[in-house]
Amino acid sequence: MRHATELLAPAGSYDSLKAAVSAGADAVYLGGSRFGARAYADNFSEDELCRAIRYAHLHSCNLYLTVNTLLKDQELEELGTYLRPYYETGLDGVIVQDLGVVSYIRDYFPELPVHASTQMTILGAGGAAFLKELGVTRIVTARELSLEEIREIHETVDIEIESFIHGALCYCYSGQCLFSSMLGGRSGNRGRCAQPCRLPYQVKAGGKVLNSSEEAYLLSPKDMCTIELLPKILEAGVCSLKIEGRMKRPEYTAGVVRIYRKYLDRYLEYGREGYQVRKEDLEELKILYNRGGFSKGYYQVRNGRELISLTRPGHFTGDSRKKGKQRELKEKQAYELLLSHLKKDYVDTEKKEKINGVFRISTETPTEFMVTYKGNSITVSGEPAQVSKSQPMDSESILKQLRKTGESPFVFEEIKLEGETGVFFPVRQLNLMRREALRKLEETLMQYKIREPFSLIFDESQEIIEKQKDEHSGKVWKPVFHVQIEQPETLGTVLEFPEVSMISISSSRVDFKKLKSYVEACHEKGKTCGLVFPAIFRSLERKYFMERLSFIKEAFLDAVIVKNLEELAFLKQQELNIPVILDHNLYTFNRKAHEFWKQRDILYDTLPLELNERELRLRGCQESEMLIYGYLPLMVTAGCLHKTMGSCKRISEQWSLVDRYKKEFPVVNECRWCYNVIYNCEPLSLLGNQKEVENISAKSMRIAFTVENQKRIRRILKQYVEAFFYHKERSGLDGTFTRGHLKRGVE
Repeated sequence: MRHATELLAPAGSYDSLKAAVSAGADAVYLGGSRFGARAYADNFSEDELCRAIRYAHLHSCNLYLTVNTLLKDQELEELGTYLRPYYETGLDGVIVQDLGVVSYIRDYFPELPVHASTQMTILGAGGAAFLKELGVTRIVTARELSLEEIREIHETVDIEIESFIHGALCYCYSGQCLFSSMLGGRSGNRGRCAQPCRLPYQVKAGGKVLNSSEEAYLLSPKDMCTIELLPKILEAGVCSLKIEGRMKRPEYTAGVVRIYRKYLDRYLEYGREGYQVRKEDLEELKILYNRGGFSKGYYQVRNGRELISLTRPGHFTGDSRKKGKQRELKEKQAYELLLSHLKKDYVDTEKKEKINGVFRISTETPTEFMVTYKGNSITVSGEPAQVSKSQPMDSESILKQLRKTGESPFVFEEIKLEGETGVFFPVRQLNLMRREALRKLEETLMQYKIREPFSLIFDESQEIIEKQKDEHSGKVWKPVFHVQIEQPETLGTVLEFPEVSMISISSSRVDFKKLKSYVEACHEKGKTCGLVFPAIFRSLERKYFMERLSFIKEAFLDAVIVKNLEELAFLKQQELNIPVILDHNLYTFNRKAHEFWKQRDILYDTLPLELNERELRLRGCQESEMLIYGYLPLMVTAGCLHKTMGSCKRISEQWSLVDRYKKEFPVVNECRWCYNVIYNCEPLSLLGNQKEVENISAKSMRIAFTVENQKRIRRILKQYVEAFFYHKERSGLDGTFTRGHLKRGVE
């Protein structure tokens, strides 16, 4: 292991912070008043957060701040002012999702370590290396990665690896979820997820319901517990062991940290040999919180029924008729008893650091009291002792006074007395010296990472806006159509429309041996042709593409659409010099992110789906593509409904999820890549919003076909062409549809 091992705990409140530190956490992560992925936690105010940093450092604990949401332009302008007091107080790192934020922090806070959030969907060594080049010091891996995939990152890239070891799992790859956003306007990318994955659903195939009402929580993973896998996780190269749970109470934090601390220390001292977890400790973790039991997460399995809490979405929410009321009552009593013990031992009790002292007493020179702690030494002086005329002080009396550490965060492990004996020294002076020594030691420990105050000089927003205006002034916006298709057999239908400039074909269905012929067919009609890479690109996908590399090279593609950092790295490694289009999954939520990618030789990016018209115009869209039609992917999941239902045939087909409002969401199991895509129940359509689209003035517009048949594809394309090219008035699409976030946006 190249990097120091760290047990990393969540803190949703100051009490949780204290509980984590008391229970033995090496580091704590928490959210401030803004920009964190848990907007509904009891997050820290500025004063509380600065106090929390000092408190953590007092106890030799690192503190990381979550800035792991996508930031809008006006928010990015406020980020520096927000971060500065924490930076100066000694903040140890920030956890970041937005590459615009990474770029910003590297520009203005170059000494501040940046950790790439799991929301970045980091899937392999290529993405890790890309981030390392940007100055990122740590990656938080996607929770779906196997131990082998993590080991490959560790052996390939010299970067710290942080991975989740305990707590709740998202059903979707983190950073790829739009379910809560599109249905209710509460965006997971903005820290406001409404957790639709914890709700009941029916799964239907061919009009038939496949699951019973008792097994309705199809998207609700069990909590992860990896205490038994700890040696394997550490040996795979994980240096920071991350516990999930900023929304949970302090007692939960203390209880989980305490047990993982115990076994981590045991492994670090004795190694794997003899490593065994006691049944009582596993049971205690279950009592603290579980969803119908635990799973070990994705470290050893790709997906499966055993990962899902089909009948029990939360703690103590199971069917008491199945468990029995007596058993449920017993569980709750055990829970309350455990919480009371944890509260007493870790929440209500302040942690004391063990220190040593030497008291040197003399009648000739000033008396000295030296206290030491982990290499820190503080010495205070007092007046000389007096020659005793009647009542000399014995050693025990002096030691008794010095050991009174009171409400300070210290307790003496050992105090030595040196110098003369049988002398008199005022008790008041003893107390003053002790208090002064402890105060100075506390101040030293809390301030040893403090950085020099500095001035932030930045206001580039108006400059960029004016530059964009100058670049595009006088230009007349003209519609440019790009059509994306999922099924290669629909290519002929799209080729019928001369107004379509580019066609991209999904790699999920394409026969790579025919790829060259598809490109040639497009070229014959005067169109360019692109290939859409998978939503997820792990070892399975990399192997698949490596085996078909010659077909890709021989096809002479005009562009590839990529959805993650791993795909960019793959293209570079294989020297595939094909122009790159970033899909909306690689978020460019603000100008800083957009500029970041412009400097990296891409063709163009795709506008994010969660900004409204005003926000898009502020960001600037003239060099980006805009999605104007398509069933939006709400979730991309390692979990598979077919595996969960016990009916995996390794054949891609379309099922549907039905929610409590009877809305049906198409679900496609992408067996080529072994992941599922859950699409919205109705398509995004900006037909009827031609004026708004023209105001946004995107470089091009994309129409994405996924589950539509050829007849519907032809009809929709005809309507869009008539509206945008020939100005035929249209109020909207036939049937139900959504205008997405064009008007409302997200908080």
